Amino acid sequence: MNLVSPLIVGTIYCLLMSLIEEPHRRHFNAIMVGGAGAAYLSGGGFGPWELPFVALMAYVAYRGLDSWTFIGVGWLLHTAWDVAHHLKLDPILPFAHDSSLACAICDPVIALWCFRQGPSLIAFVRRSLRPSRTAEHPDGRASSPSSPDRTGI
Repeated sequence: MNLVSPLIVGTIYCLLMSLIEEPHRRHFNAIMVGGAGAAYLSGGGFGPWELPFVALMAYVAYRGLDSWTFIGVGWLLHTAWDVAHHLKLDPILPFAHDSSLACAICDPVIALWCFRQGPSLIAFVRRSLRPSRTAEHPDGRASSPSSPDRTGI
């Protein structure tokens, strides 16, 4: 398994979520983390212990409707569940042996984004691509090479 791919998937997830305006972005992510909590339910790798985990994730998702921190905690809980399933050789996708490990690598990327309050990464990219402001012109005007030097030197 390529270890970089899950990091890319987590980043793409955060980028796509950035297309959703707040507060809908937080609400949608709360629903997503709640759904992630039920991802292993049909496989039943831990038998009846799958049910308390789903209940815990449902609670965390509910609290996530008002808190990015709870959504981040939910993704970290899911990471732990991914690791447990990977070690038990009970992957999230039965046809992909390392799918739980990949999910365990991807989920903390999303969690970190959530702990930063789910900022728009698209806005961040746009800001970073704008020309920087200079010390000479704090209002953002760019220096032109033809303007005279007014320092008197």
